[in-house]
Amino acid sequence: MRLFVFRAFFIQLLLVACLFSSARHGFASGFGIFTQSADALGQANATTAHSDGPSAVFFNPALLTELPGTQLEIGTTVILPSRDFKAEDGTTADNRDTAYFPSSFYVSHQFGDRFSAGLGVFNSFGLGTVWDSDWPGRFIATKSRITTFNINPTLAWQLSPRISFGAGLNILLLDAKLKNKVDLSTFGEPEIGQQFTGSGEAAGFNAGILLKLTDELSFGAAYRSEIKVDIDGKARFDIPDSASPLISLLFPETRGKTAITLPQQFTAGLAYQFTDAWTMEIGLRWEDWSSFRRLKITLRDPVGGETSSLAPRDWHATWAYNIGTKYRMNDRLAIMAGYLYGENPIPDRTFEPGVPDSDTHLFTLGTEWSLDHLKLALAYGFQLQEDRSKRSNLYGPLANGEYENHLHLIGVSLTHTF
Repeated sequence: MRLFVFRAFFIQLLLVACLFSSARHGFASGFGIFTQSADALGQANATTAHSDGPSAVFFNPALLTELPGTQLEIGTTVILPSRDFKAEDGTTADNRDTAYFPSSFYVSHQFGDRFSAGLGVFNSFGLGTVWDSDWPGRFIATKSRITTFNINPTLAWQLSPRISFGAGLNILLLDAKLKNKVDLSTFGEPEIGQQFTGSGEAAGFNAGILLKLTDELSFGAAYRSEIKVDIDGKARFDIPDSASPLISLLFPETRGKTAITLPQQFTAGLAYQFTDAWTMEIGLRWEDWSSFRRLKITLRDPVGGETSSLAPRDWHATWAYNIGTKYRMNDRLAIMAGYLYGENPIPDRTFEPGVPDSDTHLFTLGTEWSLDHLKLALAYGFQLQEDRSKRSNLYGPLANGEYENHLHLIGVSLTHTF
């Protein structure tokens, strides 16, 4: 019984390293979030080599040298996820997610002709899932909510009329709340609920470069470093009155520690300006999810007689490819469109419903209105996740079946130029 109890408890704690932020991931592998600007969403994030807004802090800080004066942007994305599960015996379940609103704030300022600075506050990694409390996979995951904020001050320098460089500091703040059930029916005991809450802080850096190869052709590349987050938390258990006193002794309230290394990321793009009104960019993104190989968890007090665990994750690096375009109809109106294909990092042996990721296709449209010093951008994206099956793996036969996922994304952002 000790081994059974111990494993059930750590199934929940393992999810701490799989779920980061308050939103279902937006067109990213793993649990990355890239819904950082409505203007970028409309172009499927093909904005590494060109940009006309301060969200360049996120996509490529070198682009800040292209922005005149002082600019301030606020925005949010409404994410409407839908997940369906069908077990091998025909049992079905729907995810109980509601809307999520990952939001962002950016400001940029140009100092003379060669130097610029910027600041961004945004969600850089994240995921949230809510399944029914009685669904077949409840012993792996029922509810997961984690919020992260990345505070990203940056500086940019125009080395020459055709070369710019930018770099910044990333301060990551994290808060978590996770729930699932523990099955004790084998021992004649009722199911109990468990909850983990935790938080952590960490820091990293980002950098970018912009090369104007010709008057029409630009190349941009950006890099974000790994960030190792140490997580301190507390585990609590909801034990029914009908349970024996032994269960309370085996499941004490206790503190726990773990750590995860969030992946390094590299993006690159090639933008061509066909006319003064029409720009198109093709790009790629690499995310090194191989940093998530294993997870070690340490508890202050024993659970099931054990105080530590080491579990494999074995995620792998992924690639995404995108293309986006923006056409300015006149001085006030522009239209955008884009497409992105992204791989997922999770092997079959560690796939589970807390992070039901799969290869993704994103289709986007957007528009932008400009009036004096204001610019309003609206965008819509449909993210189709390829169907995925879970068969008996590290989690055994729990939640075996078919998973279908898709998301609707509605982005809005407002920019003011001073």
